[in-house]
Amino acid sequence: MVKERARILVVGGGYVGMYTALRLQRKLKRELGRGEIGITVVTPDPYMTYQPFLPEAAAGSISPRHVVVPLRRVLYRCHVVVGEATSIDHAKRTAAVTTLATEEDGTGAEQLTYDELVLAPGSISRTLPIPGLADHGIGFKTVEEAIGLRNHVIEQMDIASSTRDPAVRDAALTFVFVGGGYAGVEALGELEDMARYTSRYYHNIQPEDMKWILVEASDRILPEVGEEMGRYTVTELRRRNIDVRLKTRLESCADRVAVLSDGARFPTRTVVWTAGVKPHPVIAATDLAVNERGRLKCTPELTIEGATHAWAAGDAAAVPDVTAEEPGKETAPNAQHALRQARLLGDNIAHSLRGEPLETYSHAYVGSVASLGLHKGVAHVYGRRLKGYPAWFMHRVYHLSRVPTFNRKARVLAEWTLSGLFKREIVSLGSLEHPRAEFELAAGGKPPHEPKDDPKGSS
Repeated sequence: MVKERARILVVGGGYVGMYTALRLQRKLKRELGRGEIGITVVTPDPYMTYQPFLPEAAAGSISPRHVVVPLRRVLYRCHVVVGEATSIDHAKRTAAVTTLATEEDGTGAEQLTYDELVLAPGSISRTLPIPGLADHGIGFKTVEEAIGLRNHVIEQMDIASSTRDPAVRDAALTFVFVGGGYAGVEALGELEDMARYTSRYYHNIQPEDMKWILVEASDRILPEVGEEMGRYTVTELRRRNIDVRLKTRLESCADRVAVLSDGARFPTRTVVWTAGVKPHPVIAATDLAVNERGRLKCTPELTIEGATHAWAAGDAAAVPDVTAEEPGKETAPNAQHALRQARLLGDNIAHSLRGEPLETYSHAYVGSVASLGLHKGVAHVYGRRLKGYPAWFMHRVYHLSRVPTFNRKARVLAEWTLSGLFKREIVSLGSLEHPRAEFELAAGGKPPHEPKDDPKGSS
């Protein structure tokens, strides 16, 4: 039995936020039914995005609707608030939250009170003060960015096919990806594969006309799959005529020209930035302990150091790795740990409310898998190294088993099956980004969106 009524506030609706709330919903089912517990989830979007599927969504292998999980459907016993937590005063047990309603009525942030706090806001893209990046860069963390990038790539092929200016054509067919981690390599691999297939439907574009460039500041890519598989990935990408530049940095992309630290210059209309992440800004707006990287200091039980009734996990939390031989090592901020931490986090909150002892988070890293396009991949799992089709198949099987809800699993599997029977979709729905442009023109309003006004280059 719970000692007294508890209000649980979960900040964030990503991996950790959704799975923690889902675990609490199951563990505290009776208490929720009796009104002894209340769970509120504050999230900027009413859905959770399964980010490992973003590259396949960008390539058109999966519908964007099946990459996301509607929170109100799965968290039916929780109160879901679509908004942003801007600051948290844990000493007073209050959180300042802005919603669409507070923006409309101008009343300012709403103050939510709580008894137990779960901080899982995730991370945002870590950018650098590079000239032109804010104006022309494209991120790859959300489903909107993934679909927008797909539309953008196909649109650039349309531009190249219809222009008579060789400079415009060359810039349109040059795609620069910055960052050699999972997001950058998988996005590049899937989109290059999609564009290569799409080029067969253009009478004047060949796959070799396109320039795909991967820029990585360190001396290798995909460090999670090991050094050997990282070297294989570089070889595989270069075999596909992808220009992989290691120990190289992007110094500028102003005026739609990518300038690299090795002196190379590439006129381009596409610069995709995937060079790392940093904790969500709300972490800095709390009175809780953080480390030198801005992540919350946590204990092995997933409580926040120096605070009671405060919990954290995922990208925003520095969780000690009790399985590591090196003292002071932290668990990697990836989905593999986030899913397991969320389950334990829900269990420990239930234990705490019932006065039971807490459990320690312990999970040895089992390995990684990465897709490099259709039927291509790399994997390093339980010490075994796989490449090509077996690694790609393992990638799909693993993530199909991890995507939340049976509904999503069935839909994703159906789409994969159909994509194996029929040809790829090569349609660009760029107008989705500006759905009112046609009506505004018909109504005598402002003219349609101009390409020069769009930092992504979409028309």
